[in-house]
Amino acid sequence: MSMTDPIADYLTRFRNAAKAKHSKVDIPASRMKLQITKILYEYRYINDFINIDDGKQGIIRIYIKYDENDKCVIKKLMRVSKPGLRQYVGASEIPRVLNNLGIAIMSTSKGIVTDREARKMGIGGEVLCYIW
Repeated sequence: MSMTDPIADYLTRFRNAAKAKHSKVDIPASRMKLQITKILYEYRYINDFINIDDGKQGIIRIYIKYDENDKCVIKKLMRVSKPGLRQYVGASEIPRVLNNLGIAIMSTSKGIVTDREARKMGIGGEVLCYIW
């Protein structure tokens, strides 16, 4: 199986697990996916995560966070930049997600950061996804 868009796969696995009300989801690991997961944890969109070394690629186990009504804290995960159509923005054009209620995750020259961090640093990059 060839996977052309691992970030879309990551978001889809998370979305499907949340919709099925699973407490956790296992995702094949990569450095980029681990950075995205750390941002989700930092902004309290997930309960916790662990990096499992299976001797091969590794697995990221994400513990999904639900509110008191059993709804997932993350309402929407939206892939922006795709392999067929990359979305790059300059420092002055960084998007605001739901008027700063959500976050945009970006790949910049300083690594994987949120839209707020990129604005503070004054750098643009590739907009990977929106989360709210």
